[in-house]
Amino acid sequence: MSVTSRYRDAWEGFWQEASDEPGAVFWDAEPALTAGRHLALFEPHLLEPTLPLLDLGCGNGTQTRFLADRFPHVIGVDLSAAALDHARRADPAGQASYRLLDAAEKGEAQTLHAELGDANVYVRGVLHQCEPDDRQPLADSIATLAGERGRVFLVEPSQAAGAVLRGLAQGPAGPPAKLAPVLRHGIAPGEVADAAVPDLLRAAGLTVLASGELPLVTTEYTEDGTRIELPSGWLVAGRQQ
Repeated sequence: MSVTSRYRDAWEGFWQEASDEPGAVFWDAEPALTAGRHLALFEPHLLEPTLPLLDLGCGNGTQTRFLADRFPHVIGVDLSAAALDHARRADPAGQASYRLLDAAEKGEAQTLHAELGDANVYVRGVLHQCEPDDRQPLADSIATLAGERGRVFLVEPSQAAGAVLRGLAQGPAGPPAKLAPVLRHGIAPGEVADAAVPDLLRAAGLTVLASGELPLVTTEYTEDGTRIELPSGWLVAGRQQ
């Protein structure tokens, strides 16, 4: 099973139009406020920090490059070829490598795992953007990529974030400038029940080792200059040792 062509086309169109300017994309906040905070929660649970680290749904690679400064072998993977074009342009020195991957396609995940072996996997805000029928296959692929020794860090906007985003989209002035293209391309944030996220990983054979709440920082601001942050939940998972 692979992702729907509508979903793939929506992301391809979005990234083809997106600017290369840092911070131009709604969720593309500075790594110190995103991956940096997540690593402090993830690293204590890593069994083997030297395993390849996959940034699943890497987009334009902002977080991937940050991770590549801290781990020896980092690969950004994404469904969108246009997103990977952005990532490669922003990484002329090749700090990380980048691969096209339909993570809802079991065979693609198995092929990558056969090549890399077990990997640590970083996933930021991907599940809620998937079609509902793709969420369990995606979780299954994450488990395949992690294997026996890898650990998974996954962060998703919580149910409460849906109300925040709807309020922004329906405001009197219309959606904020950086949210508008997301909605225009049909990438309306889906809502995943908070309890469903750990359930998807458990159904894939992973054990939740730690979890908590942390604001998901965006690059957009309200009219009064307040940075927009979305309520989110995070978890660390892996095979039970």
